[in-house]
Amino acid sequence: MKAVILAGGQGKRLRPITETTPKPLIRILDKPIIAYQMEWLKRFGVKEFIICVGHLKEKFIEEIGGGRNFMVKVAYVVEDEPLGTGGGLKNAEYLLKSEEFFYVVNGDVITNLNPVELLKVLDSPTVGVIALIPLPSPYGIVKVDSDNLVKSFEEKPQIVDYWINAGVYVFRPDVFNYLPSKGDIEKTAFPQLARENKLKAVKYHEVIWKSIDTHKDIEEVEKMVKSN
Repeated sequence: MKAVILAGGQGKRLRPITETTPKPLIRILDKPIIAYQMEWLKRFGVKEFIICVGHLKEKFIEEIGGGRNFMVKVAYVVEDEPLGTGGGLKNAEYLLKSEEFFYVVNGDVITNLNPVELLKVLDSPTVGVIALIPLPSPYGIVKVDSDNLVKSFEEKPQIVDYWINAGVYVFRPDVFNYLPSKGDIEKTAFPQLARENKLKAVKYHEVIWKSIDTHKDIEEVEKMVKSN
């Protein structure tokens, strides 16, 4: 089983850290984000990884190499210019077109969700399945009764009526027919696949998940990792 890690972005919101360190190599406690990802997916049978790199690509080779220290195999696909998530994945087509299916993960996500659940709904003619999690509120909420009395406070709850893309997918090679040479998969391939009824989703409840986009996210995910 193979997995693609999309790691070509510049991580502009995490500057100045990302001026010298690509976002997937930012250390969370004692190891980089991408190491957590490989360890997580390895538990579910993934032994080969393709890392799509661009910004500071040489740093990945120095840190990860061929994957020996992680007891996996690692190959690299290099973007000479920023291609977006869709273009970055399409750039790896030659390494994946003969696979029955493969996982794809955004390079800034730490989670423990079970990706095998995605495979269970990947039936024909489905081309891809995306993982969904409840929308995490960035704010605490206040509950008030009919008399306007404050009854309780809840810190940053999950809004279970709304679901967001967790950045974890499984695809058949047919997805390459929908990918742009440059652009984001979320804005190009996904809407087209949805219109054709070829995209499914799995809702995950009560899983660990965090996308690292800001300096505050680093602090929060460190607390999350420590508590688990």
